[in-house]
Amino acid sequence: MNYRHIYHAGNFADVVKHIVVARTIDYLKRKPGAFRVIDTHAGIGVYDLSSDEAQKTGEWKDGIGRLLDADLPGDAAALIAPYLDAVRAANPKGGLTAYPGSPAITRHLLRNQDRLTAIELHPADAETLKTHFAGDFQTRVIALDGWLALGAHLPPKEKRGLVIVDPPFEREGEFDRLIDGLVKAYKRWPGGTYLMWYPVKNRKAVAAFRDALREAGIAKILDLSLDIRAPSVPERLDGTGLVVVNPPYPLEAEMKIVLPVLARLLGDGKDATWRAEWLAGERPAS
Repeated sequence: MNYRHIYHAGNFADVVKHIVVARTIDYLKRKPGAFRVIDTHAGIGVYDLSSDEAQKTGEWKDGIGRLLDADLPGDAAALIAPYLDAVRAANPKGGLTAYPGSPAITRHLLRNQDRLTAIELHPADAETLKTHFAGDFQTRVIALDGWLALGAHLPPKEKRGLVIVDPPFEREGEFDRLIDGLVKAYKRWPGGTYLMWYPVKNRKAVAAFRDALREAGIAKILDLSLDIRAPSVPERLDGTGLVVVNPPYPLEAEMKIVLPVLARLLGDGKDATWRAEWLAGERPAS
């Protein structure tokens, strides 16, 4: 993928990913104890949708641009509301000229006792992120390879929280790095919740990735995905996936409400599909 996230900010993949981030944080907030969110590939925080880069692709128009003012069914509207509130907070004058990335959405949703560690390798992006969060005692920005953070920064002192892993997939071997990083992190902090993004382009690679996760020795893995069209020839980004380790108890049921709505709104047509599948373990019967 040709990657600087400004080209893709607010696209359908961001919408799905950030709704799941918001739902997970909402769940963590149901207990009074503090938690930490660790974002390993944090980017710059907020993206200017009026920039030349964002306008060049216009991907946001078929993502958050379709969702922000859509007429949503009641159940789905309530579940998506925290995410949309964060997007609107990034646009205080109304309209849609800015899109908050995962660290900005996370920070908007935190309580006073919670903390964010935002990690970014790219030097200029890390500086931009530091500037965005300057003076914010609840947020720590670190210029570091996010893959290293899966070892060095786990477990957090709060012992509760979420790790967001959103690699750019600009190099070969990212699926292998996801699995290796997850296994290493899980050994250090088996009680944490991990949210790991992957693109749906090469279907064989995605199937192999899912198979490898089934054999990874991790107790609870929920796989969520949205394909906005049938497989393209030549390959392009046809879908988006999220692996959630130790997912919040309600997440599966919530996403079975949300994903069909997103398929209808964000899909290219009748070929849009979604899935919520356990790769390891399953939600206990109620």
